[in-house]
Amino acid sequence: MTASRTRPADGTAAHGPRPEPDSLRAARSWERARSIARSCAERPLPAVPRTLTDALGHTLAEPLVALTDLPPFATAAMDGWAVAGPGPWRLGDAGVLAGREPGPLAPDSAVPIATGAPVPPGATAVLRREHGETDPGRGLLHDRSPAPVPQGRDIRPRGQECRSGEPLLPSGTTVTERVLGLAAAAGYDRLTVHRRPSVELLVLGDELLQHGVPRGGRVRDALGPLLPPWLHACGAELIGHRLLADDLAALREAVGRSPADVVVTTGSTAAGPVDFLHDTLRAVGARLLVDSVAVRPGHPMLLAELPATADGRARRLVGLPGNPLAAVAGMVTLAEPLLRRLGGHRGAEPVRLVAGSALPGHPCDTRLLPVFTAGQEVTPLPFDGPAMLRGLALADGLAVVPPGGVPAGAGVDVVELPGR
Repeated sequence: MTASRTRPADGTAAHGPRPEPDSLRAARSWERARSIARSCAERPLPAVPRTLTDALGHTLAEPLVALTDLPPFATAAMDGWAVAGPGPWRLGDAGVLAGREPGPLAPDSAVPIATGAPVPPGATAVLRREHGETDPGRGLLHDRSPAPVPQGRDIRPRGQECRSGEPLLPSGTTVTERVLGLAAAAGYDRLTVHRRPSVELLVLGDELLQHGVPRGGRVRDALGPLLPPWLHACGAELIGHRLLADDLAALREAVGRSPADVVVTTGSTAAGPVDFLHDTLRAVGARLLVDSVAVRPGHPMLLAELPATADGRARRLVGLPGNPLAAVAGMVTLAEPLLRRLGGHRGAEPVRLVAGSALPGHPCDTRLLPVFTAGQEVTPLPFDGPAMLRGLALADGLAVVPPGGVPAGAGVDVVELPGR
């Protein structure tokens, strides 16, 4: 359900969880809300072993240490001939291919060699193919390069990249495709990584359609398609995605029984006639950590601790506003810092750029404004209302605009968006 009205002036809800101190009921600053989301999990989720393919997107729970020298033996860096001595060389018949272990090379001899093939013992250099000239009649190879071939030319020595036991990457590194390649080259079949936080997404609202154009007073669900890939980009594993009607009993059942580490809801965060999230949190015995944030759009967002699962796992709930851009503000303020912390990822801090033109602000609150980046400058985009997505679709970041705005030429923090 799209948030229908703002919270009362004192920050309390018409229906809410058990009473909290005034310091919790007051709207949090944007920076403080992000800090709470990041720190409410004392440590990342436990470490688990994963095959290389399954480790993609996780974070390393321990440093990646080389299990072998890289390269594990001296290899040819170019196609040509492995040569022993200054030349000319007696040309051998058999060549050396990648994946074959060659025998020793006699002094003043040469054998053809392919890039990546092991260099024979006794070889002093590799003569590039374009620099060699063969004399088949005499069985000789001559050097036609501009200068004599120095010892070690075009040979990658054993251990050039690393030695066995050398640390390659620190714990907390996100396992990307590039990390998988390095891990495989270094001898790994499995990696020890932090478990990905499981997420269940509950999209709330009687007014939402899943197909076709808006009709009959109902609108299309934009958050159902938008949020799952965004959650995945935050390192989460989506284990459930449901559209729920505005029904207190159904919402209480879904939240209370969810096995996810983090439940993410959309809508119902304010105090409208069918905004049941606060009632639900009270019914299940949740504890509010953040109940509204001094940010526009998205101020009615919330973060709560849910009762633990039967096996003792901690659970949390992030309540995003129902308006699309407001929900995105909730993602970058609360959901992303929490999920990255649980998954062991390093915190993604805003980058400092320059306002290419004036960035309008809210009189009292932080404003998250869709912007386009060109070099070090950012330009505000139109269509930046809380229910709009057109500006966001063109944006590559959200400018964190302090109260009052930012003049042209001044510095401004920018939260980078996934998929840029």
